[in-house]
Amino acid sequence: MKKVRIINNPSSGRNIVQKRLDSIANILLDKGYIVGKYCTEKKYDAMHETIRTCEGDWDMIIACGGDGTVNEVASGIAKSDRKLPVAILPAGTVNDFANYLNIPNAPESFCEMIEKENIISVDLGKMNDKYFVNVAAGGVLTSVAHTVPPESKSIFGRAAYYVEGMKEMPRQVKNVSKVRIESEEYTSEEEVSLFLITNSSSIGGFKKLAPYADIEDGFLDCVIIGKTEVQDLITLFIELIKGEHIDNPKVRYFKTKCLSISSLEDEEIVIDIDGEFGGKLPIKIEVEPRVFKVFIP
Repeated sequence: MKKVRIINNPSSGRNIVQKRLDSIANILLDKGYIVGKYCTEKKYDAMHETIRTCEGDWDMIIACGGDGTVNEVASGIAKSDRKLPVAILPAGTVNDFANYLNIPNAPESFCEMIEKENIISVDLGKMNDKYFVNVAAGGVLTSVAHTVPPESKSIFGRAAYYVEGMKEMPRQVKNVSKVRIESEEYTSEEEVSLFLITNSSSIGGFKKLAPYADIEDGFLDCVIIGKTEVQDLITLFIELIKGEHIDNPKVRYFKTKCLSISSLEDEEIVIDIDGEFGGKLPIKIEVEPRVFKVFIP
């Protein structure tokens, strides 16, 4: 009998997600699995519980929550000697990583995925001492995840991010940052509106933001958007939605295993990691190849 530890963020998503999780637990119990459930109460609970779970005799983890919860579980895995496989049940507003993996939502399909044990080992990004599953970002729009009202997220889902993004653009277009970017593939000192270091192609609901990203290739994909005038930024926003931005002359796109970014002025530049506050520049980012095992359909 295999033992499944559910790490659940009850504040993520709607009540329907929690009912779906209960159905999954019941199906697994009927199939002979041993199931234990842990509910988080505050930040880092999911990471600490993941570490404890890896130290125990559990066989796998179900992570129920948004991108922040998945980040904490992945961070706990990265910090542990035992790399337990994780099944992600998306419960947030955007759920970039789960959507990238095409994780099923229906309880029966989700349990079938676990039974089949089709597991892949994917890369993680490491920024200073923090890990990220999907993206580390700085500049224009990176505050959107923190400024969208919770009630708007609940009602409008990812559309709330697009609306807030359009509102923020005119206000933030002048907030360019002068930074130094250093990597083997690309080094520059320039004014940037936005930089993204990403693992998958889906970021903030934009499914093709890093169109050549591959979570198993041992590289991180970097999208650097230079200083942009407001009229051009609106056009670029539309290109981002369509995935046509990498041909824009304001955009630099490259793959790397390691890079550093520092501010060239006396400016505090905040970094967002998987939708959560991740610290400030300077940063060093590198890939941690194939350290996170996940179930896929």
